[in-house]
Amino acid sequence: MKLKTTLLVTLLLCSVSLFGYEREALWSKSKMPSQQSHQIAAMTDEAGKEGFDADKHRIAYLEWGEKPAKEVDNDACMILISGGGYYSCCDVGLIQMWRERLTALGFQTVNFVYRTPRPVGLPIYQTAWEDGQRAVRKVRSEAKKRGYDPEKIGVISMSAGSHLALLLATSSQTPAYERVDKLDDVPCHINWAVVNAPAYVTTDGEEGTPASREGYGADVKLSSVFKFDEKTCPMTLQHGGLDPYTPNGSTLIYRRLREMKIPAELHLYPNEGHGAFGFERTVEFMRQMGYMGELQAEEELMARFPNDDARTEHIVEDLWAEGKMPSAQAHQCKPYIEWHLPKNKKTDAIQIIYSGGSYMGNDPDGFEVAPVRRYLNELGITVVTLKYRTPRPSKESGLAKHTTAWQDLQRAIRKVRSEAAERGLNPNKIGIMGSSAGGHLTLMGVTSSRQRAYLHTDVIDYQPCNVQWGIGIYPAYALTDGSDAHNSTGGNADSAVLVPELNFDLDTAPMLFIHGDADGWAAMNSVKTWEKMRAMGIQSELHTLALRDHCFQQKAAPGTGSYTFLERIGDYLKQRLGIN
Repeated sequence: MKLKTTLLVTLLLCSVSLFGYEREALWSKSKMPSQQSHQIAAMTDEAGKEGFDADKHRIAYLEWGEKPAKEVDNDACMILISGGGYYSCCDVGLIQMWRERLTALGFQTVNFVYRTPRPVGLPIYQTAWEDGQRAVRKVRSEAKKRGYDPEKIGVISMSAGSHLALLLATSSQTPAYERVDKLDDVPCHINWAVVNAPAYVTTDGEEGTPASREGYGADVKLSSVFKFDEKTCPMTLQHGGLDPYTPNGSTLIYRRLREMKIPAELHLYPNEGHGAFGFERTVEFMRQMGYMGELQAEEELMARFPNDDARTEHIVEDLWAEGKMPSAQAHQCKPYIEWHLPKNKKTDAIQIIYSGGSYMGNDPDGFEVAPVRRYLNELGITVVTLKYRTPRPSKESGLAKHTTAWQDLQRAIRKVRSEAAERGLNPNKIGIMGSSAGGHLTLMGVTSSRQRAYLHTDVIDYQPCNVQWGIGIYPAYALTDGSDAHNSTGGNADSAVLVPELNFDLDTAPMLFIHGDADGWAAMNSVKTWEKMRAMGIQSELHTLALRDHCFQQKAAPGTGSYTFLERIGDYLKQRLGIN
């Protein structure tokens, strides 16, 4: 009898799945905490097979993927966590995709299958959390045997699995269960987390439902189950803008990580529901953070886009008629626009672009503008660049720092709209894009077009100055804790609210935001604007970039989000404009 029992335990602890992967049970049956007779540990494809025997699948387990090829091995392990509402482990296809792609990238992978459905009389996550802490301990304990660094353990997750991943990422110093054996002396913290569409994160959904108030309300908070202890790790959060398990949960998690000065990324996708999006952003995050080895040498953006080969015509025009410029200041530069027409036009839309410069200067030929216009010309998009008036208006004038630039932007939009048809373009397909102070100017143009910046000077000024989209690259000055400087609280404080010049009128347009997570002109400028737009029913896109400061794109390493940021702009515009 003793021999049979020993053999059974051995088979439970190390077996082979139907798909050839090595399985390893996390508990002996006698020591598994919070046992409940209705729970199983099985992916839905297996649980749904005819003849499935639940009694043989009561114990949570790990399913080890194949070892990565030696030439790509990066000495790290990724734990894969399915979602399923804590009712099941249902993301069979997603787990397989993650396994294949991460193995090819050099990671040892291990699928973690926890107990479901939800326990009775306990928090919905309790048994899964117990299994999760045990799983991390087991993965760490086997690092030497399996050939990876015990401090290079990440997780990638979906939905309820992402709720569990957040517990592992933020609350490892809180024991989920009492010690059962020596394995429980191994630490259970993880080193990074890739969190897709986390469910049950806000208090209006933490009992295990979609967010009943979409994550909004003065009394809706971040769930207190996440402790954010001293072992809380870097993470990237990825969420659809229409997810009923509210993306505001991800923005609140991101904000808390920023308060703790923990590097993080946030990727928000417009018009997407509940799902895992942007695996490429996951790879870029892990590469930027050094989890995939050393970065390649950084490259200058201007050197990557050195010429105007995709442009067929270049036209320079004064912005204002002689003697008609409002609020004229003798010390300011002369404003103008330049048309950059593509050789192979693929859309009748127009993108207006301008630089930053603290409203003290701006350069339509610098790294914030020239590479973007060259890239968009290659995509077949007509670009107009704007040189607006700087430096700032004199103190004696009583004008705000942005007033004359705002006048120039409204005039530029009207002028472009008035000339669009004669160039074969659509006057109602105009977008604006700016960086830094130019990003603040973009927010003005997007949210406040119904507010007059100046009196009419000629017939052009009877044209509307609203736009159909905006692109904000590290916008500055958007929050009250940094209205004319770095954000003093990082934009994280409740008192840091959107500045009053942003009206969010009825013509407010959707936006794409890209911002460095380490920017002194804080990423929360973008995040809080995104939150406001979502509250208005406007779906915008947002990407923050871990470890990256202001001007993240000027020099960047290949394979990181700072290097590929132009592709985010291109993808956004191609989707909006129907460009193949």
